[in-house]
Amino acid sequence: MTGSLREELLQRSNNHASSTNCWQAISDGVGWHEPTPSHCWLAGSRTVSVVIPARQVGYCLRTVLDALEVQHHRYRFEVIVVDDASTDDTARIASSHRVVDRFVSLPRRMGAATARNVGTALAGGETVLYLDGDVVVPPHVITDIAARATDTTLLVGFQHHLAYEDHFRDPALLARVPRLEFDTRVVWRPPAGRRLPYTGITLDKPLDGRPLDGTRDFIDLGHGRRYYDWDLPRMVASAVLAAPRSAVLEIGGFDSEFDRIGRAMADTYLGACLIAAGLLVIPLRQAVGFHLDPPDAPQQWQHKTATLPRTVALFQSLLDRPAPQGRTEGFIADMSTLLQHCKEGP
Repeated sequence: MTGSLREELLQRSNNHASSTNCWQAISDGVGWHEPTPSHCWLAGSRTVSVVIPARQVGYCLRTVLDALEVQHHRYRFEVIVVDDASTDDTARIASSHRVVDRFVSLPRRMGAATARNVGTALAGGETVLYLDGDVVVPPHVITDIAARATDTTLLVGFQHHLAYEDHFRDPALLARVPRLEFDTRVVWRPPAGRRLPYTGITLDKPLDGRPLDGTRDFIDLGHGRRYYDWDLPRMVASAVLAAPRSAVLEIGGFDSEFDRIGRAMADTYLGACLIAAGLLVIPLRQAVGFHLDPPDAPQQWQHKTATLPRTVALFQSLLDRPAPQGRTEGFIADMSTLLQHCKEGP
């Protein structure tokens, strides 16, 4: 790769039909978008490390970890929690939970991108499942990912938001099946007459958008194409995201510069870099988790909205630079240095 990242993205197809069709042909009747039974012979295809960045998630982290403990995956997978200097009981919950194999506390608040990078450096699995510390996944998700992951694919899951008042007052809601259509990448109703922050377009009338269906599971987003305000990198959301560890190391992980500006776009940029490196972005419609909103969700959303123009500007500027590659050695060295200042264990 010699051109800018923006130019590289124009060269990349996302036609993953042959990959998904070939998988279904050997999966003993399991569809690509169907929950994978534990006995599926493909379940042991890849080793998996779950990396969870955690910041002030004491209100829900135990529930998130409990869901990982009851995964029906028959093979060992590791769980790594990296606490971003929380001041609540996040660290206590993570360090004492039976499903957590490794717990690390950052020396000061550094952001989710840095926390994910530390977890990636520590991970031993071929595939890293990035899972937000407030997302509860169904029991089949680890098997879904282990059975389908490869060195050349990004597997994208989805999230169903639950307001804090709802999941706090009625924990029984989590026994239900999360609904795919509650993710904005699936059902999207943008406002008319208002400039959209990602592309700058303005819609002249309301839209009942269907990004996932309207792009044939993201296939039609290859070569830099868009679905209104959505392109392929923007479909890469780290709430539930599985990536080959070696590919993430090669591009230098998540760019921590986004953490210094706001909470958005670090996963979009990671997606852009991995797409430029040749990876296909493939959705898993069955991998839907409940996102348990915090008590201050409206305030957090306001902050994210206020900083979005700056994070989008940073993302756009990075697209004009060469696509990152060959960064594995430097990434490992940087994370090793940072780990010397972190607290590990209980």
